[in-house]
Amino acid sequence: MRSNSFDRRSFLKITGASLATLAAAPMLASCASPGTDSSTLRIGAMYPISGTNALLGEESWRGAQIAAELRNRAGGVAGKAVELVFADVPDVNTATSEARRLVFNKNIKMAIGTYGSSLCLAASEVFARTGNAFVELGAVSEAITNRGYENVFRFNPTAHTMAVLHMQFIDQFLAGALGKDLKDLRVLMVHEDSSYGQSIVELARREAEKIGLKHFETEPYSAKSTDLSSTVLRMKNQNPDVVLAVSYAADAVLLGRQIRDNKLKLGAFIGTGGGHSLANFQKALGSAADGVFDVDFTQIHVNPDFAPGIDEFLQEYRNRFGQDPASGHSIANFTGTNLLLDILEKTGGSDDPAVFGAAAHAMKVPEGSTASGWGLDLDEHNQNLLGTMNVMQWNGTKLETVFPPTAAVREPQLITPFGL
Repeated sequence: MRSNSFDRRSFLKITGASLATLAAAPMLASCASPGTDSSTLRIGAMYPISGTNALLGEESWRGAQIAAELRNRAGGVAGKAVELVFADVPDVNTATSEARRLVFNKNIKMAIGTYGSSLCLAASEVFARTGNAFVELGAVSEAITNRGYENVFRFNPTAHTMAVLHMQFIDQFLAGALGKDLKDLRVLMVHEDSSYGQSIVELARREAEKIGLKHFETEPYSAKSTDLSSTVLRMKNQNPDVVLAVSYAADAVLLGRQIRDNKLKLGAFIGTGGGHSLANFQKALGSAADGVFDVDFTQIHVNPDFAPGIDEFLQEYRNRFGQDPASGHSIANFTGTNLLLDILEKTGGSDDPAVFGAAAHAMKVPEGSTASGWGLDLDEHNQNLLGTMNVMQWNGTKLETVFPPTAAVREPQLITPFGL
């Protein structure tokens, strides 16, 4: 894949006159846009940078911006400047209305986004039903590419990828490290009870059966709860060897603290993206986070041979924002946007959905070729079969990749989580 960026003038076109903060993005959405023309390739960019999903939505948007900037710095796509026409989509209703605005008022034929599955389902529905294209770069719900829309694509891995990796890691490392046969290992999945948590539980249950786990139980809770001590008590009564957790940001911290305070000693604890990937999780728990595993998109501490281009991305990110990424969502959207722009290079800069779809299916990129380690190979549902996830483990302030070995910076360590 090419390494690309852009000049200052094009940068202003993409992000608005103010580049110091993302507050400029809403202004971008209000500017008139004629759609793609002979000089400019205009692509909708739909992310939540306000509301409850703002942290990871902003992180996702940053990755897409950097990819467009780099591409423009290297000359654009088929001689056209790339302009991302931004829309803030904090909730489902706004995702629908903003998608309509982009299609009907801005003449946008293609959009990317969105971080959230419910946001993607709403926005992509509008694009699909109006004969336009939508490319998801971060949401994981299986439903996104299972609705039969020929112009809805997803380049990132899915919730099923997470469930498969959970079980591979248990089978290939944890069971042996804990000195137990799979048939005797007690695994509990504790999860927030929205559609997000429930969908991952069902996928994990099926994968648990495939590897021969005999003891797989679940424990739901409300992510809005301010006290999870009763949940932790029920967890203690089940005496699990391994806990898998599906949590958002605040409840991930709350659950960790109350496991620690109630002295629930576990053999291993594995998060599922969400709150367990965030730097704020480690900041809140300090050394108690050491040893916690997490399955998610590629993070910054990864073998660079597995993720070529990640060092360049990190340098661009640090130069612009003065810090490291808060999560792997920026890397995922950087990778996905680059794949999109590579395909559009093949179309000669055409964003016609049929032309794009043909080029997308024709393009084959091997795993280990991008900053996330993803490859590209679309199936009949327009789902990328080569979007990968990894297992990371907290070590101080670093979330280090430990599995699979091709992506790892070190071997996994069996450390009792939450300081117990």
